[in-house]
Amino acid sequence: MSTMTEQVTGWWATAISDISPGVIRLHGYPVEQLIGRLSFADTIWLMLRGEVPSPGQSALFEAALVSGVDHGPQAPSIAAARMAATCGVGLNTAVATGVGLLGDVHGGAGQECMAVLADIRVRTTADPAEADPAEVVSGVLDGYRSAKRYFPGFGHRFHPRDPRRDPLVRAVEDAVRDGVVEGAYLRIGLEIERQLAPVPMNVDGATAIVYSELGFAPELGRGLFVLSRAVGVLAHAWEEHGEGRRIKGPIPPPLLPAYRGPEPRDLPAARH
Repeated sequence: MSTMTEQVTGWWATAISDISPGVIRLHGYPVEQLIGRLSFADTIWLMLRGEVPSPGQSALFEAALVSGVDHGPQAPSIAAARMAATCGVGLNTAVATGVGLLGDVHGGAGQECMAVLADIRVRTTADPAEADPAEVVSGVLDGYRSAKRYFPGFGHRFHPRDPRRDPLVRAVEDAVRDGVVEGAYLRIGLEIERQLAPVPMNVDGATAIVYSELGFAPELGRGLFVLSRAVGVLAHAWEEHGEGRRIKGPIPPPLLPAYRGPEPRDLPAARH
């Protein structure tokens, strides 16, 4: 193979997929062997991690993915997708509109929580002086309080207690008991919740624990949430499309946004 050919074929070199006429292999596995044998959650794991998850890993991973699929039209990502669906764009554009709103504030708390959990985990294992998670957690929380920053993954603007928290935490506890995961991130998360009481953990905190226990890097936290929430975005966009409404705005007619500008006035006849 010539140097130029090697440069061209190596430009998009990948360890993920091996594609040639009549062949599709994902991390070495023929796709025809995966179809009907791996779940979609298993396939996401394979694509991101390069190996097939164990049954226990798969069950815990799927529980977290299911937990974030939807939170109703009041969620900006869902509302935006529904509005887009009434504006004559394709369904793919409506979904992209909704998913595109998942940023640091709306959709980013899980990833931020994973980063905090990872930091506490490193500090409690690398430094004998900080081996007590309670002390490290207390210091981290003090830093957030001093900066008057919202602590990611705890409390909820809508739910007094997030209904997704308990089944996810139980799933992690079961996985620890069965030897599927270690439990270090669960212990840290529960210690944070204890010190933040009465503010409970929300779904972002619970999924952060799940994904951290399963060994996903914090930087993947938002991507995994996007995969989950895209299901709800698609469902809502499709429902709105089926209703046939055109140009659906954020508030129903004849209501209009409150006006807070100058009183009505006329432009002077002579401007120069």
